[in-house]
Amino acid sequence: MTELKLPYGFGATVHAAYDQAVGLTRDALAAQGFGVLTEIDVRATLKNKLDVDFRPYVILGACNPPLAHQALSSELEIGLLLPCNVVVHAGETEGESVVAIMDPQAALSLTGNDSIEPLARDVRSRLDRVLAAVVEQAQREHEMDTEC
Repeated sequence: MTELKLPYGFGATVHAAYDQAVGLTRDALAAQGFGVLTEIDVRATLKNKLDVDFRPYVILGACNPPLAHQALSSELEIGLLLPCNVVVHAGETEGESVVAIMDPQAALSLTGNDSIEPLARDVRSRLDRVLAAVVEQAQREHEMDTEC
């Protein structure tokens, strides 16, 4: 696994084919109370709009309703920073995918509202667990596949 660290997000390369990685990510999000509100198939969109080929790539707009309600109750316009985007795309090597997650602490810090920081930490912690679950499950399934 290769870790991904960005000023605005975090992620990892996992041993899982693209479709498998998308499924693992959806499952891990659900386990942490996130639903997927939006799904953008970037590959299909670029093909339809620009007639260009692109790797399999999806943007999932993830939302945890109680946490979103708490954020919106603190600052109504914070909806501009919601939902939390999660990206899954095919990796450079066949059989690998990248799962990347927007850092809610980086995004919510744009508000300048210090009272939102505890909420941002909570969301980040949950999303850290999402990524850890995807990495762990992908590794487990990869090991099972290589044993056969």
